[in-house]
Amino acid sequence: MACVAVTWARPESTYTDKWDNINVDEILESNRLLKGYVDCLLGKGRCTPDGKALKETLPDALEHECVKCTGKQKSGADKVIRHLVNKRPDLWKELAVKYDPDNIYQARYKDKIDAVKGSA
Repeated sequence: MACVAVTWARPESTYTDKWDNINVDEILESNRLLKGYVDCLLGKGRCTPDGKALKETLPDALEHECVKCTGKQKSGADKVIRHLVNKRPDLWKELAVKYDPDNIYQARYKDKIDAVKGSA
């Protein structure tokens, strides 16, 4: 459920870094901002330009283990996962239902998910 360090696919080897300087901490610390992004990802609300890019890129990033993510995007994704798993499991579950209904990625990333539990 990763990459809030938002991305937009392009033919090169990484996603665009256009959104790399978004303040992920500010989003995670604000229930309003976080809910806005989650609602965008779930198709329940309007998307900001960066939210739209994330929504379009997230399936590819999950499928290919974020290989096209920049370092900042990987770092942001790790931070988001840690926050959602530990502090907002309700949102984590909603995102998992939408983006991983067959538990493919939950199984693939089980060790990483288990490693962040309790390390908020």
